[in-house]
Amino acid sequence: MPKTRIPLLKEDKPSKRKNRKIIIILALLFTALLAVIFFRSSISKITAIQMQGDKYTSREQLLAASGLKIGGQFFAVSGDSVGKALEELDTVQEAQVSKKFPGVVTITVKEYPAVAYELDQTGVLEAILSSGAAVSVTDTGIAVEKPILTNWKADDPYKTKLCQALAGIPNELTSDISEIVPSPTLSFPDRIKLYTRSRFEVITAISLLKDKVGYLNQVILTEEPGLIKMLEADSYVPFHSEAGDTGEDAEPGE
Repeated sequence: MPKTRIPLLKEDKPSKRKNRKIIIILALLFTALLAVIFFRSSISKITAIQMQGDKYTSREQLLAASGLKIGGQFFAVSGDSVGKALEELDTVQEAQVSKKFPGVVTITVKEYPAVAYELDQTGVLEAILSSGAAVSVTDTGIAVEKPILTNWKADDPYKTKLCQALAGIPNELTSDISEIVPSPTLSFPDRIKLYTRSRFEVITAISLLKDKVGYLNQVILTEEPGLIKMLEADSYVPFHSEAGDTGEDAEPGE
């Protein structure tokens, strides 16, 4: 009886494509594992937060506004987003945030300048910034050439406008002003009285101050102490004048 030859079964060989897929999957798993290990390690965390330019804003205020904290994710920090959040503070004019690997975040702020001072209800001296914000001067020192604001209500909208106007005037033109008091009238709701260190009394309006301050300094430099009005028209009367009632509190047209 003839023998029947059984054909040999061919051994299946894994295709090159299948091997490539396995390698890719393993590489992705390995990369993911490394990423998990890296982001859980201390090297990916914020290890130091440095502050620059903070004179009126406390470190605690800056940290709270920024949302940053030691141990937070370093790579999750968006400098633009943090900077915009810091600029929401009424003491911060501009803010920049930079990162230096590993783990160092630096916050640099430009604060609104101090333009005046004011005593709060407890008698504590505060600096008034150009934004209208009031900050303690305990640790920052006092600039003697800045005026004192007197009898201003905290919610007076003209107070902020006054601070903005003062910020736009060079220091040498306001250094002689010692005190500013609100003195509104129906015609000039933003009218104010200024008292100078050279013993002049000045009546003007916040909206006119920037344009009129040049006349003020011209009179102070050339005349003896007196009453200066800088409203629709400018006038000067020395205190010793016998011209009678100057009508300083009359409704302008003055």
